[in-house]
Amino acid sequence: MPTTRLDLDRIHAARRVIDPMFLNTPMYRCDALGRRLGCAVSVKVETANPVRSFKARGTELVASLLASAGRTAVVCASAGNLGQALAWSGQRRGLHVTVVASRQAPAAKLDRIRALGAELELVDGDFDMARERAVDISRERGIRLLEDSLDIETCEGAATIGLELVDKEVPFDTVLIALGGGAMATGMGYVLKTLAPQVEVICVQPSGAPAMTRSWHSRRVITTESTDTIADGVAGRRPIPEVLDDLLAVADDAVLVRESSIMAGMRLLLEQTGLVVEPSAALGVAAVLEDRDRFAGRHVVSVICGSNVDLDSYRQWVHQ
Repeated sequence: MPTTRLDLDRIHAARRVIDPMFLNTPMYRCDALGRRLGCAVSVKVETANPVRSFKARGTELVASLLASAGRTAVVCASAGNLGQALAWSGQRRGLHVTVVASRQAPAAKLDRIRALGAELELVDGDFDMARERAVDISRERGIRLLEDSLDIETCEGAATIGLELVDKEVPFDTVLIALGGGAMATGMGYVLKTLAPQVEVICVQPSGAPAMTRSWHSRRVITTESTDTIADGVAGRRPIPEVLDDLLAVADDAVLVRESSIMAGMRLLLEQTGLVVEPSAALGVAAVLEDRDRFAGRHVVSVICGSNVDLDSYRQWVHQ
C-alpha cells in the first residue's frame, strides 16, 4: 500500500456520505472509439449529474462535515467545476458558499455557479490569483477555506471513482487521468495502487499548463509564470507540495499533450461516443493519439471528468 495522506477505510466510508446520484457512474467499452485509437478503450463518464463533473464526490464530504460541525459558511477558489459542486452540496446543507474565480473562466461555468446559489467573486488574473483571494476571504470572515487537492476530502471523494473501477472487475491495464491540482489523480491512483497494483496509472496534462507534470518528473515543486491552454480545468501554475508527494507515490507516469490533440480528442469523443466534453475530459484520448504505439494492444480506461463548456468555444474547437 503506497504511503500517502489518503486512507482506504475513509474512502470506503465516503460512499455512505456522497449523494448516490454522483456514485456508480457509467463505465463501458467503446469499440468504435477503440478502433480509431488502435487499442481497447473504456470510458468512465462523470458528467451525468447536476454539476456535470466528478467534483461533487469531494464537496459532498466537505459539506457534510461542515454541517455536522455546525459551520455555516465556506469559501473556495475554482476554475469553475469545484465552485459548482460546492454550491450544490452546500445549498442542500444550509451553507453559505462563496466562490472566487477568474474573470477569464468560461462564462458557462460562472453562470452555473451563480445559478446554484453561490456568492461569486471574480478576480483579474488566473486560478492561482483566485486561490490567493479565497485565502484572504477565509481570514477576513473567519470561515472554512476549501482548497482543492490539499483538503483530503477532495482527494478521497475522487478516490471513490477508483473503487468503482475495481468493483467492475473488467480487465483493463491502464487508466488515463486528467492532471490539474491532483485530487482525482492522487485519489484514484491511491485506490488502484492499493487494490489493483498491476494497473498503470498515467496522468495527462496540457503542454500549456505543465507545472504538476514537470514537478512529478523532477520530484520537486516546479512552478510556471503563466498557462496557455483551452483546458482551463487543469491550468494551475503552483503545485501543492503535499499533493505532489502523494502523486509521486501513486502515479506511474505523467505526460504532456498538445492543444491540437486535445481538440482532436474532443472531436473523437463526440463522433464515437456522442459525449460533449470540456477540454480537460479529452486529455486521456489526446494521450493515446500522441503515442499510439505505447497503447497498442492495451485496454485503457479514460475518465471523462467534466462537460461544462461554452458551446461557441466548443463548436470552434471540434470543427477546427
